[in-house]
Amino acid sequence: MIIRVGLGSCGIASGGRKVIAALEAKREELGLDYKIETTGCIGMCFYEPIVDVITEEGSVTYGHVDAAMAEKIAEEHLQKGNVLEENVIYTSEKEAAYTKKQVKIALEGCGTINPEKIEDYMGMDGYKGIEKAIKEMTPEEVIEEIKESGLRGRGGAGFPTWFKWNAALQAKGNKKYMVCNADEGDPGAFMDRSVLEGNPHRLIEGMMIGGYAIGADEGIIYCRAEYPLAIERLEIAMEQARENNLLGENIMGTGFNFSLRIKKGAGAFVCGEETALIESLEGKRGMPRLKPPFPAQSGYWKEPTNINNVETLANVPWIITKGAGAYAEIG
Repeated sequence: MIIRVGLGSCGIASGGRKVIAALEAKREELGLDYKIETTGCIGMCFYEPIVDVITEEGSVTYGHVDAAMAEKIAEEHLQKGNVLEENVIYTSEKEAAYTKKQVKIALEGCGTINPEKIEDYMGMDGYKGIEKAIKEMTPEEVIEEIKESGLRGRGGAGFPTWFKWNAALQAKGNKKYMVCNADEGDPGAFMDRSVLEGNPHRLIEGMMIGGYAIGADEGIIYCRAEYPLAIERLEIAMEQARENNLLGENIMGTGFNFSLRIKKGAGAFVCGEETALIESLEGKRGMPRLKPPFPAQSGYWKEPTNINNVETLANVPWIITKGAGAYAEIG
């Protein structure tokens, strides 16, 4: 049996750690054999803390679970096999009917994998996209695949992603940079947080593919400092990627080099604008620059720089792995 407990920021704030402590205590007290896994946010923050009970018979998802409810789940469901009637969000059968037409792409894995285990990500074909890109495709072919997919920037403007990548690839410079705008400054925003906390490896892989496509060997994630859990999980994921020769020099023995680091932002709303973000990266006051030149020609330290947001980059590995046609069919 596997018990999954959501420990995104929302789950932790709602008491998720107390739920885990209660489940661990009951496991020892009752002599049960079940594994407790932590996950990120599944997208239903209003139901946190959320607990998934996965057995051979299927799965049951409980919401609004506190320590007392966790103990009851252990005593009734896990020990006796009696599914509780209260607080059930859905069962496997209901979920299949509800989600059969849904395809998670940017949020794939969020709420189901442990974000601090690279093995979980690789188990869902993680890093297959970058492997395919650097071993089987040229940078131009990667950009063409993104073009055919129809992927547009998810930051609001909907600008074609391939166009920005191609401009950076064609630009001349001593060094090129791949930058992720994770400065989600809207009050109460949660979109980027869900990806960063729930599946940080997806963003890392997307940045690697983008870096390969534009000819960059360095990436920077500009993330607001108000996202401490997201930053912590990104740092864990980056270290795991380095240990597995997925970041750094001669990645997968192909000669492709790509390093990645995080820059914490102070939370200024204007730094969500790409040129103001670049000013902040350089240690200056975050104020927008006049365009042209555009970042693709003169960005970070006046070198060619590409900037995409989290959601845009989180779509990229899926597109390269599954193919542009599969993505374009969804619309």
